[in-house]
Amino acid sequence: MASQLAALGAFGLFLLRILGAIRFTRPQLRDTIRQIYVIGARSVPIIAVGGAFVGLVMTLQGYRTLVTFGAGNALGTMLSLTVFRELGPVLTAILFCGRAGSAMAAELGLMRATDQITSLSMMAIDPVGKVVVPRFLAGFISVPLLTAVFIAFSILAGWLQAVYILGVDSGYFWASLQSSVDLYEDYGQAFVKAIVFGAFCALIATHVGYHAKPTPEGTSIATTQAVVYGSLMVLFLDFLLSATLY
Repeated sequence: MASQLAALGAFGLFLLRILGAIRFTRPQLRDTIRQIYVIGARSVPIIAVGGAFVGLVMTLQGYRTLVTFGAGNALGTMLSLTVFRELGPVLTAILFCGRAGSAMAAELGLMRATDQITSLSMMAIDPVGKVVVPRFLAGFISVPLLTAVFIAFSILAGWLQAVYILGVDSGYFWASLQSSVDLYEDYGQAFVKAIVFGAFCALIATHVGYHAKPTPEGTSIATTQAVVYGSLMVLFLDFLLSATLY
């Protein structure tokens, strides 16, 4: 129990150190924009493909269930509420951990193994402000944007499946979707979840990478921890936020 509390405290202190190192100087903003491209923009293909297949599967399975009760025209409601409230932010964050979180942890682990972080300290450059803050801010900003991409492709793929394969009327699909999705309850809270998930995924990835043992084995362990810890934290936070927001 004591070790878990100590680890939790270490994460909290590291977060305070990151927030204290945010300066919004031109070099830091330039590094942040570059990391948004590396972490966020390059994650768009996997997020889009993942969202499309989730939309296809949810539409197919949901239609089979709804038809049993004679409610096939409510397919848009089922798909939209499921994607906006749960699957969109949760699966986006998990895919982000697998693709970008592991990359962040590996980069910082390699910097630790090759003494680049120590060299920055010897040159009186704050390594947290130089290499950690841009990656943390990029993850914090990218996950909500990637969530929007995931949701958009899920809804589009679900509409194509419902209308052109299952034979659902397009007007009923969009009407049920628009009438059931609320700006605050669904749009707003989906992106609240995405913001929280992005902050914690980026914090975990940067923490385990920055504090990795300076060996190749330490880098590989940090990469694994970034994915496993980040994914479990997303699921844990999803339960807390769902219980609070809904």
